[in-house]
Amino acid sequence: MGLKNYAAAYCTGLLAARRLLQKVGLDEVYEGNTEVDAEVVKTEVGKKTYFVDEVDDDKRPFRAFLDVGCRATTTGCRIFGALKGAADGGLDIPHSEKRFPGYDRDAKEYDAEMHRERIFGGHVGEYMEYLEDEDNTKYQAQFAKYLENDLEADGLEELYEGVHEKIREDPSAAEKKSFNPDKSFKRKAKSTLEERKARIQAKKDAKIAELEEDDE
Repeated sequence: MGLKNYAAAYCTGLLAARRLLQKVGLDEVYEGNTEVDAEVVKTEVGKKTYFVDEVDDDKRPFRAFLDVGCRATTTGCRIFGALKGAADGGLDIPHSEKRFPGYDRDAKEYDAEMHRERIFGGHVGEYMEYLEDEDNTKYQAQFAKYLENDLEADGLEELYEGVHEKIREDPSAAEKKSFNPDKSFKRKAKSTLEERKARIQAKKDAKIAELEEDDE
């Protein structure tokens, strides 16, 4: 499975959100959007807008802001996939549909179904099918890892559904293996200056003796 496409970016955002909310004790209060429909979720409380489906009376959602840095913000780029994943994961992130795949700037309309297809790797599946028909050699090379794992175009949505499910089941980071050095190992004691001089002199004497034997 590719780790740099839009669907993977969504998974990364979802994981970041669920892991963070788990750490601050809000993961059960704010589950996020478990039905991935690519719609923008908003809730009005008083005069304030929260980008979650419901707002708890005692615990407000964890608000975050997207910092794109120097990255390009063209409509449909992967960074907005990560944003959508984090928002669906339960974080309160101010955003609109205007940068998501499926938004038509001229018509000012948003096709959520088109965006949903991207979230589940539909565009990757379409390219896989196209390449398999047009250039099988390139298909075999470019999607070698997919083929090794018996992944086909029509199975990507099910695959990503499984990834989302696993993230929600346990978003915690895997435990790092501790380093246990071999305590039985003992470093040799450092030689004294006199010992080093004696060792060097012994090597010199041996070399001189070797040269004298060659001369004879």
